[in-house]
Amino acid sequence: MNSAQAPPGRERDVWPTLRDDVRAVRTDWQASLRRTLSDLEAFYLDEERRRRLVKMGWVKRWALRSWWLLRALFFKLTPARRVVFVVALLLLIASRQAVAIRTGASNVQVDSSTGLVGGILLVVLLMLELKDKLLARHELEAGRAVQRALMPESAPVVPGWDIWLYTQPANDVGGDLVDALNVDGRVFVALADVAGKALPAALLMAKVQSTLRALVSEVSGLPALAARVNAILCRDGLPNRFATLVYAEIRAGSNRVSLVNAGHLPPLVVSGSRLQELPRGGMALGMIPGAVYEAQTAELAPGDLLVVYSDGVTEATNEAGDFFGDDRLRRLLAGLGGGTAAAAGQAILAAVREFIGDARPYDDLSVVVLRRAA
Repeated sequence: MNSAQAPPGRERDVWPTLRDDVRAVRTDWQASLRRTLSDLEAFYLDEERRRRLVKMGWVKRWALRSWWLLRALFFKLTPARRVVFVVALLLLIASRQAVAIRTGASNVQVDSSTGLVGGILLVVLLMLELKDKLLARHELEAGRAVQRALMPESAPVVPGWDIWLYTQPANDVGGDLVDALNVDGRVFVALADVAGKALPAALLMAKVQSTLRALVSEVSGLPALAARVNAILCRDGLPNRFATLVYAEIRAGSNRVSLVNAGHLPPLVVSGSRLQELPRGGMALGMIPGAVYEAQTAELAPGDLLVVYSDGVTEATNEAGDFFGDDRLRRLLAGLGGGTAAAAGQAILAAVREFIGDARPYDDLSVVVLRRAA
């Protein structure tokens, strides 16, 4: 067993862990450095400054990047920690200069011990920031556990249908919803995408899911369901927070998919090597009170696929900043006709992962595949 992976309840040894860390970094240090700089720039610098850095020579780029990152770090600290940060930097600079300060009849020599104090202050500051991060991560992990509990444990089993469901947040918690519900022999499958990321999007996602589940058996028809959910989100939602949704209904033995689309990407029907894009739907949920939604249907022959996906698929970005894109997805789907729902879904995930490579996922990624079985 790797020494860095101690059994639960047992403390890890420092030196073996450090040795394993050095080995891991040494084998991939260049890619690790690029990822680290990319993550720092994405978090601390706005898009305009990142574009300016790309156009600079390497000396100017490194100098300005360092200054901009330090400045951004300074303003993200609390007031007390900003003071500690500046004092620590001044002490480190003073220790390098070996400054002699004259005060009256005596001289105070600022020596190398001053640098030690500055270093200790920086370590204390790092510990405080790490403590905050770990507390926040613990809360996010608890939130992710709640999200997983809300999701279906497995795809529903429906005679005549093959169903595959998948969602993966870009961060600890996400704003995509993939859900399935059996109501009196009717199986409802949802894929929703909440605007934004992380905890605010996750909270709205939970509200969308609970509202859908509460209303689906009370309203007549999917358009009425979408209208009710929209009215509730407009009434209770926050400004600039909305959700797109595809809500589909299938029945055992039927070859028809009934659905409503509220501002989401149009689902694709894969029939052999042919693709058909379903009509675009109405407004996203929570944007405009009184929005009207229309029912859609798709007739699937045995072996046909209906693919619903979030923009985390088409907007997946590689290290060069290129998008996975609609065309690449369509070419991929054209070769998946006739396969199982799981095979199609896994092929989509594999293609996206290969495309982004070492780049960090930018958005939540969700896919639903419905296949009409023979």
